[in-house]
Amino acid sequence: MTDDAARADMLADPARLQSLQRACLTAEPDEAFDRFAGLVKRLLGVPVALVSLVDDERQFFPGQAGLAEPWSGKRETPLSHSFCQHVVIEGRPKVYTDARRDAQVRDNLAIPDLGVVAYAGVPLTDADGRTLGSLCAIDTEPREWTATELAVLADLAAACSSELRLRIARELAEDARRRTETVHDQLAMLAELTESLAATLDVDESLRRLAEAVTPRLSDWCLVSLIDAAGRNRHVAAVHHDARRSAAARRFTELIADEMTANAILLDVRRSGQPVRNNRATVDDMRTRVSNPETVDLALELGYGAHLTAPISAPVSQRVLGTITFVNAPGRIFSDADVRTALDIGRRAGLAIDNSRLYNEQRHVAEVLQRSLLTDLPEIPGMELHARYLPAQDGAAVGGDWYDAFAQPDGSVMLAVGDVSGHDIEAAATMGQLRNLVRGDAYGRDDEPGPLLAQLDRAVRGLHIPAAATAVLAQATRRDGGYAVSFSNAGHPPPLLLRPDGEVDVWWTPTEPLLGLLPRTVRTTHRRTVPAGSTLLLYTDGLVEDPAHLIDEGIGRVAAVLRANAGAPGEDVCSRLIEAATRRADDIALLLIRMS
Repeated sequence: MTDDAARADMLADPARLQSLQRACLTAEPDEAFDRFAGLVKRLLGVPVALVSLVDDERQFFPGQAGLAEPWSGKRETPLSHSFCQHVVIEGRPKVYTDARRDAQVRDNLAIPDLGVVAYAGVPLTDADGRTLGSLCAIDTEPREWTATELAVLADLAAACSSELRLRIARELAEDARRRTETVHDQLAMLAELTESLAATLDVDESLRRLAEAVTPRLSDWCLVSLIDAAGRNRHVAAVHHDARRSAAARRFTELIADEMTANAILLDVRRSGQPVRNNRATVDDMRTRVSNPETVDLALELGYGAHLTAPISAPVSQRVLGTITFVNAPGRIFSDADVRTALDIGRRAGLAIDNSRLYNEQRHVAEVLQRSLLTDLPEIPGMELHARYLPAQDGAAVGGDWYDAFAQPDGSVMLAVGDVSGHDIEAAATMGQLRNLVRGDAYGRDDEPGPLLAQLDRAVRGLHIPAAATAVLAQATRRDGGYAVSFSNAGHPPPLLLRPDGEVDVWWTPTEPLLGLLPRTVRTTHRRTVPAGSTLLLYTDGLVEDPAHLIDEGIGRVAAVLRANAGAPGEDVCSRLIEAATRRADDIALLLIRMS
């Protein structure tokens, strides 16, 4: 394969294109990504900045700042004008100081048509590491990119990638929701059998219940099998109306699995998706299909005079997931109504399997989303950082609570904990936007926490983010053997400080409104001096709130845990704080900072 063909194959990778499609972005302007492009343009001082996504035929810009017409209106170019395709193909940053002198891109039409001379692009990736595009800075003159500029671009690209992953995760969740609605439409016709199947999300257990429910109401005995990942039949249930023969039925299923031939009934049903019925089955018929005499002997013992095999099919895709075989002793046949009932049972069994698989998919989406939202804590000299997130017990394994910590170029550390109302995927997605806005706006700036939260408030309203959130934003700076901590509180529970002498300070401050509610042009920055050896705790209200008690009691309980565990390892302290929470109807996030 030629290099050009290999590069084309990489751009056309189906998994990458599917991920790109799930982001639900086009060449139309997107406020969030336009903001990222604007930040790049402003912070790096370049004339043009792009959030560029690349498919197998073009690149398009959901976010752009500084493009001249007609490109600012089109917001897309063919690959003949794309530098970003090289970022996607190579999966790493690409930097050109003067593209006109670089062999890789000197013939690219972006140079004469768009005026691209200097270029710096950093990959934008999905949760699986596939490169979907580039966050890039462009200059119309040669430029030596500094290490600081490239570091800023990389940080913004990481935040931009998080936004992309949120879009993808939300689309996956929406797709799962649509599938769930389709499945729920089927529930209107379910009766006693459906209730039995829906009583458990364990597929094997639900199919065993199915076999027990239909025997002997529809047949003397029945066998249920599923198709495994390798395409083989896996028998999961065998029930006889006479419990003394159940062991023989199970043995029969084991032998049948070994005796499967090209013309076996189960294979016929799997291929066609249509039921197979035989009311005149004989043991002689079976002898033509099997070679083991024990199989025939067991059929005689169990009763073999008529059989009906129906597909277990997925309600939406109609894909055959397995089969259910009903068998009667001689003298009892299967009617046309029985065939219809068997098909209905197969659909209901498929519904139960789809529900189980859909549940697992939703849990997977939730887990992936949560992993993408909660960043790893940095290693900070002189500080020991620990964090926990625990979703509400009745939620979707994700929620609107969050924590974050990152080092500033001046050596100070930004610390944040916030809580978006709700504990579901929507709340988590909104939370991710707020966290990214905090990071993107605070990094590298000298503003104190109060002005930064005020700017966040303006961004929430200006970008129409549907958020009502509390938050504490703090900045810790080493000073004279201790730390100077400044913080701002937007309607959030007060931080707690465990001092070296064992006393706990509660940093109560005058109440200021939540983010995203009332316009607030100014927010207050509070200052504290923290001695070395102290422990600072930022947390969300799920740790301290209980409808039956005042919040002061919950804060007192947390303070007691901090005092009692002053010498314990940080991870142990976090665990004991979580264990001390009186209820789990709300999410919990906490950030524990030990300052040495």
